[in-house]
Amino acid sequence: MSSFIRFLKNWTLPAAMVMGTLLYLIFAFTPPLAPLADFFSPICDRILPLFMFLILFVTFCKVDFRKLIPVRWHLWVGIQQIVFVFIIVALVLWFHLKGDALILMEAILTCIIGPCAAAAPVVTAKLGGNLEEMTTYTFLSNFITALLIPICFPMIDKAADISFMAAFLKILYEVCVVLILPMLLAFIVKHTLHRFHRWICSVKDLSYYLWGCSLMMVTGTTVKNIVHAETTPIFLCLIAALGLILCIVQFATGRFIGHYFDSTVEAGQALGQKNTAFAIWIAYTYLNPLSSVGPGCYILWQNIINSVEIWINRKKGLERTT
Repeated sequence: MSSFIRFLKNWTLPAAMVMGTLLYLIFAFTPPLAPLADFFSPICDRILPLFMFLILFVTFCKVDFRKLIPVRWHLWVGIQQIVFVFIIVALVLWFHLKGDALILMEAILTCIIGPCAAAAPVVTAKLGGNLEEMTTYTFLSNFITALLIPICFPMIDKAADISFMAAFLKILYEVCVVLILPMLLAFIVKHTLHRFHRWICSVKDLSYYLWGCSLMMVTGTTVKNIVHAETTPIFLCLIAALGLILCIVQFATGRFIGHYFDSTVEAGQALGQKNTAFAIWIAYTYLNPLSSVGPGCYILWQNIINSVEIWINRKKGLERTT
């Protein structure tokens, strides 16, 4: 039993993804379990935002709020994200892409234009990076996304009925709920409820394991979207392959930028680890729904890369608790 628990601790993210996949497949393809699947589905949809809130609350309890200031690598990673976005938009407009080719570009675009994942500070801290710098960029990335979406989406998809102000306010609302609210609560707890704050900080890797639970649910939803996608398996594999290539490119580019500022870990996570749940939502809302398979696959790739990074750090004895 102790060996099994140690295995789960060392491989939390892959175990969460495998468990999420198996649970969905068991409930989806076992007819007697269909009523249970229908019962738990809306519950999981409601629990997931709560998990994300708790993850960030626990993470922010360990943040030094005086250090939440922009630094130089933030500028260059933000510029790189904007450059990637406009390259994709330029390709769509230059070649007048339509049909499957346009869906592929939209799938890639949603994985690039999406903001940095709210859970990225958790992985960054686990890898020994600067928690405050990563938290600051998470906010900045959301505002970059809020500006890019209403500019770019109507250019590549004429059916994208989206106004600048409506999109900006919608994304701003998401930022407030997902990021600012848990930060304010953590700030209050840190400066008023000292005993409770010390207890939260004393629980080893609490935010990391909460993230593992949320990843299990997100993976199940991703597999569901892939299974029910109305296209051929070959086209799904193509989207998945492009998502893998893009994931590697974004992590590598971020780390390349970061090594100039002694922030390799932070910049790599900032550019590579995306808020894929948000990317799936914008794909469904403003683009061809099939393009949502792109960020759906991306979440699997980015967490495999995260698992490998954590494993390497553990082998070197550099892994930190969160």
